[in-house]
Amino acid sequence: MTTRPLLVLCALGPEVWALRGGDWRGAAGGSPVLVRTGVGRRRAGLAVRRLLGSAPGGYGAVVVAGFGAAVGPGVLPGDVVAADGVRDAEGHLYPLDSGAALSAALKERGLTVHTGVHHTADHVVRGIERRALHLQGALAVDMEAAAVLAALREVRPVLPAAVLRVVVDTPEHELLRFGTLPAGVRAWRTLRATVPALVDWYRQERTPGSADLNHPTSSTLPQEAS
Repeated sequence: MTTRPLLVLCALGPEVWALRGGDWRGAAGGSPVLVRTGVGRRRAGLAVRRLLGSAPGGYGAVVVAGFGAAVGPGVLPGDVVAADGVRDAEGHLYPLDSGAALSAALKERGLTVHTGVHHTADHVVRGIERRALHLQGALAVDMEAAAVLAALREVRPVLPAAVLRVVVDTPEHELLRFGTLPAGVRAWRTLRATVPALVDWYRQERTPGSADLNHPTSSTLPQEAS
């Protein structure tokens, strides 16, 4: 049975660029499919439903990867946060079994990793709102992951999924413009460095049951990056 490729979803072009240039050699299913969904929950959810809803073929797993913000102390720019759950703005929690295994793979590659809950917001979170999210148990915040997991629950609930964010800014040092500060460059390099760990994780996660999962043709991927 042919192993299905890994589907990697990113909100931003620089995230796709960083991951596309990583070392994907030995990836199960060959080269991954990297897709830019656009920013925000609506775009991310629509992208997942479009990608997995009706086309023939299959993926073996889905990864949401990119940049994020820390919401509490102890997490520094360039650190990686691997999610063991993602919570949305309405309080729904999507548990992830992948957190521990992905964290182990990242640590084996020499990266500084934290495992915990990601919060998906519907706007850019700053200041006191970040501290409030930390008090609610979150480690990092993004704007897409919960929508991806919600859509997967609807259309392909058995598909393995993982979420990681490389921290760009923290409550102590909020980033105003990505790429203008050393933290942005450090996060970009770290995101690229996560690729071998993603390969390791997917090797562990691939299962024969992935054969019936949908994989889009090129005509359905106007934002496909690789």
